[in-house]
Amino acid sequence: MKKALKFACITCAVSIALTGCNQSNNSASTPVATEQTRQVKTYNAKTFFDTTSIMGSSFSPTGDKVLVSSDESGIYSLYEVDVKTGSKTRLTNFEDSTYPIRYFPNDERVLFTKDSGGNERYHVYVREVDGSIKDLTPGEETRASFAGFTKDGSQFFITSNQRDAKFMDLYRVDSKTYKVTPVYQNTQGLDVGAISLDGRYIALSKNNTNKDSDTFILDTYKKTLKPQLISKHDTPAQYTPETFSVDSKYLYYSTDAKGEFSEVWQYELATGKHSPALKDDWDVSFIDFSKSGRYQVSGVNADASTKVTVKDTQTGDEIAMPKLPAGNLRGVNFSSDEKTMAFYLNSDTSPSNLFVWQVGSNEAKQLTNTLSEDIDQNDLVESTIVRFKSFDGLEIPGVLYKPKQASSTNKVPALIWVHGGPGGQSRTGYSAMQQHLVNHGYAIFAVNNRGSSGYGKTFFHLDDKKHGTDDLQDIIYGKKHLQSLDWVDADKIGIMGGSYGGFMTAAALAFKPEEFKVGINIFGVTNWVRTLNSIPPWWESFKKALYDEMGDPATDGERHRAISPLFHADNITKPLMVIQGANDPRVLQVESDELVAAVKANGVPVEYVLFDDEGHGFSKKENRISASNAYLNFLDTYLKELFGPQG
Repeated sequence: MKKALKFACITCAVSIALTGCNQSNNSASTPVATEQTRQVKTYNAKTFFDTTSIMGSSFSPTGDKVLVSSDESGIYSLYEVDVKTGSKTRLTNFEDSTYPIRYFPNDERVLFTKDSGGNERYHVYVREVDGSIKDLTPGEETRASFAGFTKDGSQFFITSNQRDAKFMDLYRVDSKTYKVTPVYQNTQGLDVGAISLDGRYIALSKNNTNKDSDTFILDTYKKTLKPQLISKHDTPAQYTPETFSVDSKYLYYSTDAKGEFSEVWQYELATGKHSPALKDDWDVSFIDFSKSGRYQVSGVNADASTKVTVKDTQTGDEIAMPKLPAGNLRGVNFSSDEKTMAFYLNSDTSPSNLFVWQVGSNEAKQLTNTLSEDIDQNDLVESTIVRFKSFDGLEIPGVLYKPKQASSTNKVPALIWVHGGPGGQSRTGYSAMQQHLVNHGYAIFAVNNRGSSGYGKTFFHLDDKKHGTDDLQDIIYGKKHLQSLDWVDADKIGIMGGSYGGFMTAAALAFKPEEFKVGINIFGVTNWVRTLNSIPPWWESFKKALYDEMGDPATDGERHRAISPLFHADNITKPLMVIQGANDPRVLQVESDELVAAVKANGVPVEYVLFDDEGHGFSKKENRISASNAYLNFLDTYLKELFGPQG
């Protein structure tokens, strides 16, 4: 599967990526459907973020509880949800967010992961049945991740960079004693992709360039642990391990070798035979199986919205789901006995809610109501997929949110949103930040500029070593599309984005200073020279691919300087807001400090919001509220011009 070289970590994706759900396929010549204008109740940021974000759907061994992480307390904490009643029991209470891995297969111990203050040095922890907690991967500089249980649950696997900060080695952990045994010392910069349930086979991947990767099989029963290449190919293509079959006879991997989009193939370990397994008109995002293999769950990234399919492998048929509210399935999981399925439903106007379904029954049970009870769902906005032509005729897709109060007689200001990456994608789904701004009368157009994932490998690579140039032109032509809409105030269009989108925001103000009226840079790169020379050590395995995408700082430093907004900040003449996490390991605080100082020296209004307890994204609800309040006040002042300039 083609991998986006993302600068946005999981917390950033949860907190600042623009998402939604319902979609259509309108072309540039098809206007957004006119909706009867009506007044809507406006809600403050706190009300929007009183909405609960929830993730995870691991069943307890008996199937009577589901393990989730919820931010209802203000940070993500672990909870058990009773399948019958929906009641929740809190399991963790840290100052930093905790994210669920899963229950142990044979008892109610829980594995989870967390970092410290957003530093991205995630550790793997176990919560014992008595509530005590043990860090299984200690060390201030350690970064670790969970890699899977064996089928009988007696052992599990973790990866850790404890030996060498640049490489993730593989270890086996005894489920009773927590004794750690080295399995594979990674000296070649490979990544663990999947482990067979019998513990014998390890699927590894290697990023060769941003267009090309390989998959290897390591047989741990052999005396010499040498990864065997199984993805021989002549032209650049991506090969990525997905999962093993439950009988440990097949590896499922994704590849774009056969066309524009990623599809899934299976590799028979005994014979070395490759066979097609799953193909669609879009990228196949994932494939997985229930415990016995009875059910296959797969997802397709169809025009910025993931379509999940659950198939009965005994009949080959898609299972018939009960009638459900509008939305897209996410996070599907089965209980050990495969009688119960847990899943989420998410849409533009509804955050993810957890459901359980007794397979074959006529009704699913909703266990959560995550939208704030103070919000009328009818006041929220559904997105529309639109397309427009860029400067060279290339068709560019985007996700458009039109305020309900907008009309040709009540034109509204608008914002271009730019996603993270490079290589990310703005997708449909609920976003409290986005709905807050739309609710207050700002249209949002999330442009998937060239270089975005999800639209084929040719489109994905169109921005290689052209960052801040052709992709920036796509953003400007997205603005022109907004100006063609009779309900948009053509003179009041701003730009904002997170991570790579923050870079694009600053680049737009520095290199095209008359295009946008304001900009909001959220955790954005502004000095590529520094960023590419200070990447975290654990990025070593895909650093070559990153340099293939962005350019090697040893040879492309002049170009990096030319596209870095910091070195051209004297061109910035429009109001700028900068959001920064003090613990960000990707975009160092000094970058934002320097940009803010340079823009202030121009006499240009600049607002700087620094969060001492965040990294590259938001993990704490109170900070998301503070940031959203800051966005709205800034936009009301400088885009809507409701108030006088702030001192």
